[in-house]
Amino acid sequence: MPRESAPTGDIPKLQRQLITWYDANKRDLPWRASREAYAIWVSEIMLQQTRVAVVIDRYHAFMERFPTLVDLARAPEEDVLALWSGLGYYRRARMLHKAAQFVAEHLDGVLPASSAELRKLPGIGTYTAAAIASIAHGEPVAVVDGNVERVLCRLAGWGEGGRTSATVLRRRIEARAQLLLDPRRPGDFNQAMMELGATVCLPRNPQCLTCPLTAFCKTRGEHRTLPRPKMVSREVAHALSVRTSATTRTAGREEREVLLEQRPADRSVMPGMWELPTLRSARVPEEDRRMTVRHAIMQVNYYVRIRTVFEDDVDAVTVAGGRRRWVSLKEAGKMALTGLTRKVLTRARLLPSTPIDAIARRSRGDVF
Repeated sequence: MPRESAPTGDIPKLQRQLITWYDANKRDLPWRASREAYAIWVSEIMLQQTRVAVVIDRYHAFMERFPTLVDLARAPEEDVLALWSGLGYYRRARMLHKAAQFVAEHLDGVLPASSAELRKLPGIGTYTAAAIASIAHGEPVAVVDGNVERVLCRLAGWGEGGRTSATVLRRRIEARAQLLLDPRRPGDFNQAMMELGATVCLPRNPQCLTCPLTAFCKTRGEHRTLPRPKMVSREVAHALSVRTSATTRTAGREEREVLLEQRPADRSVMPGMWELPTLRSARVPEEDRRMTVRHAIMQVNYYVRIRTVFEDDVDAVTVAGGRRRWVSLKEAGKMALTGLTRKVLTRARLLPSTPIDAIARRSRGDVF
């Protein structure tokens, strides 16, 4: 890593001003109430490429269902994915689960304390390892996420798209982050940098007048960045087929069921997740549409048409895919649904009001 010269201004003063600002202005987020490594790990994985507002509810439910690392390790993957539904990027949940199983089996259920050892676990990269080690254990190692990178580039007056390669720029950013880190409160300093980027030093229209680091900033405004990849639009359509259970009907009560299909295990995206059957044609006449939903996954905007389909017509109008099941709506809310499927069923008012929190703890025998 190249050496970094001291930035303009006094580093101790910059550290004091940022920490003072953070102490007075930090958001009251549930994971900040704990210095326990497992809780921090879960929150950091959830927060990757996901908005804070979306994570908060899922975090509460996840920690209630899996309060310890060993609880998570012992759970079936389908339960973990069910609690993750709506957060997207499901590979994160699978890697979190696998890492928990490794730690439970080989490390007595205790996460390593150092960032170097944490990086050896599946699914834990440089950023996550530094966040856990600095916040939980006070290791003086800098965290660099997208928000921190933006803050540092603006402080130093660096921009993208110039003569400096992306690799060299990244190394300079990492070196600058380590140089500025406050060794007395590394965890809080890292969180303060991330908080500043998330709430003040915004990608567009940064709030420079309220920034505690304005005096140290060479940019004071938006910096030059590479254009974002253009979103791609795709049209898809799914069948919403609901029936009354024959079992409950003969028993004198009615329980509705929805037809769901499990994505094959060899799919590169969301394998094993449950979704609505796909219609043969994405073109659904307006008079036949139950609803139209827009759903974004990575760089793709999906324009989704939902059509109500009677049970007897399902095979004729849908594409044969994975295993299909008629599932009670009560059970469906607890399954590992794709985010789109959960969105559709919720908008159709078919899911219980609190499907995620309703996933009850079940007693299980010891696994390890």
